[in-house]
Amino acid sequence: MGRGDLTRERILTAATLLASRVGFDGLTIGALAEELSMSKSGLFAHFGSKEALQLQVLESEIARFEREVFHPAIRQPRGIPRLEALFEGWLAWNAHSPSRGGCLIVTASVEFDDQPGPLLDAVKEAQTLLLTSIARAVKIAIDVGHLRPDVDPDQMAFDLYGIVLGHHFVRRVRNDPKADARARAAFQNLIAAARA
Repeated sequence: MGRGDLTRERILTAATLLASRVGFDGLTIGALAEELSMSKSGLFAHFGSKEALQLQVLESEIARFEREVFHPAIRQPRGIPRLEALFEGWLAWNAHSPSRGGCLIVTASVEFDDQPGPLLDAVKEAQTLLLTSIARAVKIAIDVGHLRPDVDPDQMAFDLYGIVLGHHFVRRVRNDPKADARARAAFQNLIAAARA
C-alpha cells in the first residue's frame, strides 16, 4: 500500500468515526479537516465533495460488513448453521461496531431514505443484496431439508432482518442488557417455526 493509500485509509477511518458521532449530515469536509488537523483543500483533493466523502464512508462500511459478517457466514455448512452464523455475526456487528453511533448502514438508511441520489442508491443496493442473500440462504436451508418446503424465503429474510434491526435499536437506544437474549430467542422461534 502506497503512502497516498495509507493517507486515504487514515482519512476514511477518521471519517467513519466522525460519522458515527455526528451522522452523515454532519460529515463534511470542513468538520473532517478540523478533526484531522488538515486543510480543507487537502481533503477536497481526496474526495472532491461532501457527497463523495459520505459515499466513500458508506461504501467502506458496506464492504466491512460483507467481510466481517457475510463472508464468514457463507463459509459455514449450508442450511441452519449458515443462517445461525449470519445471525450471530450480525449481532456481534451491532454490539462491537467500532462506530460509537452503531451501524452506519442503518444510520444512512434513516438519514437518506427520502433523499434521492447516490447515497440512497448505495443504501438500497446494499439492503437489496442483503435481503436477497438471506432469502437465498433460507432457500438453501429448504433444499437441504432443514426447513419446510412451504417456508417463504423472502418472508423469512424480512423477519430475520426485523429481528436484527430491533436488536440494534433496543441495544443502542434503550441500552437494554437483555437485547442479545431477546434477539436470540426471537431468532430461535423463527427457526423453530420453519423447521422441517
